[in-house]
Amino acid sequence: MSDAEPATDESTLEPAKAVYRTLGEPFRARADAEMDAVGWTIFLGMLILLVPLLPFIVLVWLITKVLDAVAPSAD
Repeated sequence: MSDAEPATDESTLEPAKAVYRTLGEPFRARADAEMDAVGWTIFLGMLILLVPLLPFIVLVWLITKVLDAVAPSAD
């Protein structure tokens, strides 16, 4: 050890702390109620649009299943 380096005991060393080099304030997580409301609005809008279409979707699905059973593909 050279004279320029101070002698340190391993038991007195503290763990390194993370250093963040940033210009802004650190981000603090918080609940985002505005985006939660937007998400629920989109979900309910899609539900209102798709529920009336559900019988047609089921009918098309059933027709394709019946046609696949009657005339199986060559695959």
